[in-house]
Amino acid sequence: MIAPGSALQEDIVTADLTTLAGIEAPTGLLIGGQWSTGRAGTLPVINPATEDALTEVADASPEDAIDAVGAAAQALPAWAATPPRERGEILRRAFELMKQRSEQIARLMVLENGKALKDARSEALYSAEFFRWYAEEAVRIDGSLTIAPSGANRIMAIRQPVGVSVLITPWNFPAAMATRKIGPALAAGCTVILKPAKETPLTALAVASILAEAGVPDGVVNVLTTNKAGPLTQAMLADPRVRKLSFTGSTEVGRLLLKQAAETVTNCSMELGGNAPFLVFDDADLDAAVDGAMVAKMRNGGEACTAANRFYVHERVADEFAAKLTARMAALRVGPGLDDGTDLGPLVNSDTRSKVASLVETATQDGAAVLTGGHAPDRLGYFYQPTVLDRVPAGAGILAEEIFGPVAPIVRFASQDEAITLANDTEYGLVSYLYSQDLRRCLQVAEALEAGMIGVNRGVVSDPAAPFGGVKQSGLGREGAHEGLVEFTETKYIAVDW
Repeated sequence: MIAPGSALQEDIVTADLTTLAGIEAPTGLLIGGQWSTGRAGTLPVINPATEDALTEVADASPEDAIDAVGAAAQALPAWAATPPRERGEILRRAFELMKQRSEQIARLMVLENGKALKDARSEALYSAEFFRWYAEEAVRIDGSLTIAPSGANRIMAIRQPVGVSVLITPWNFPAAMATRKIGPALAAGCTVILKPAKETPLTALAVASILAEAGVPDGVVNVLTTNKAGPLTQAMLADPRVRKLSFTGSTEVGRLLLKQAAETVTNCSMELGGNAPFLVFDDADLDAAVDGAMVAKMRNGGEACTAANRFYVHERVADEFAAKLTARMAALRVGPGLDDGTDLGPLVNSDTRSKVASLVETATQDGAAVLTGGHAPDRLGYFYQPTVLDRVPAGAGILAEEIFGPVAPIVRFASQDEAITLANDTEYGLVSYLYSQDLRRCLQVAEALEAGMIGVNRGVVSDPAAPFGGVKQSGLGREGAHEGLVEFTETKYIAVDW
């Protein structure tokens, strides 16, 4: 860690503030309560709707990362000893500040992420709720006291903060993914180093600024922005002072991080990729199913790990469902996220758009029929048309990959058993959706689906009070609910006799 008053500290220039969307977003690194420039220079933040740079932020080096670990380690004892009520009150103040500034935060997200303003507004409020929820959970860190079966002693179990925690968040929900990790970590008494995605650093820096204003002590929350995440993350995970990694991102990157964390046996929570099936049975309320499909598919423009990725529809209702969904998708207005009336903004970058276009092209080669969309519009920005693909063969390549875009592939099935088999035919298991008016069927299918979360006649499952997470290669552990707090604690057993 850089010692205050050292020659190196004096050489560091305080980072500038950039005013965007009516809110001041720091553009430097936050280490030990000080905003500073990065040793690796700067990196641009691109507006996906215009392909122009909004501003530049500091680019952290591995040395900066070790400084952040040192700052977090130094702040840990005092923060862990802070009364839970006091930690909760700070989180409550952060909630109030985020709620007051939700419109500005939403507009900032639109500028660097591209999402439609209505989606950004929902996220801004949703992200604030994690601070409110964990403000309340901070005083509910439980333990237990039992008598040993032999009667020889008491078994006392207490929960203590796991320690310095590295939090890595993706670009698709830049506010919510940060607060969903920071909230429980701080409530549990941990200190953190947040590494946001290079595409969307400004929102994370704005959230960190709000936390500082709410009273979070120096060093408790540190933020590193970087263009080269690999070396920086590797340096932190190799440091024995780091005892927790919480990662949200692709399964591919998650596997690499788990290997690195294994070297120091670091506690890991992993929220990884998804390939969510959306099942529509022949007795479903089709209007409700289409409403749910639009939420499950088009929330955040399809750029969500919870997005419906594969639509399995019973053959008796498939034509009607496809027609209704196509009409709704074709009616969506595509444009810059800040424009009034925009339903779908651009994808986050050129690579994402290219991947979506390639998946659609391959699906048509496999025999799928394009009912609407199917191409990128001829305009500036990383836009892609809302797309519905019908009669997609069950073995088509698009069904095996996370699309992360506004594309809905429809596959027809004949029986409940076939639907379950198709839905479970993936290495992922984050969330599944199903629509039926038969409660018995709903619960039978929900039990049979291999996923950590099930939406029954609902197109959205996310809630700060609910345990969020998947099975198989969709991750380890849970975020949200009381379980999210427990993820940032270690259980200590004390044998005592009196």
